[in-house]
Amino acid sequence: MKLKTISLLLACVFGLALSGSAVAADGPTLFKTKTCFSCHGKDAKSPLLPVYPPLAGQNADYAFNQMKDIKSGARNNGQTAAMKGIMHLVSEEEMRILADWLATLK
Repeated sequence: MKLKTISLLLACVFGLALSGSAVAADGPTLFKTKTCFSCHGKDAKSPLLPVYPPLAGQNADYAFNQMKDIKSGARNNGQTAAMKGIMHLVSEEEMRILADWLATLK
């Protein structure tokens, strides 16, 4: 194969590998694509219902642990039933990205 063809092939493979990775996503993108905004508000401060918590400014480790516990079933109280169906779509790496980003919001 010619060098140009090999380079193009490697670029495609590398691009496909990254496209499925949470590393390629950022907090705002995950917040939207994982539908967090639907209940917690587009700004993460204006929840749809008063029983849903605002997430902006939440401690990153606390938010991360809550997401993990809801996904695993370790936390099963309050409004966790509403989130349980969504959390199966969120990887642990994505949870960390979301939690870290939410902590930066005022």
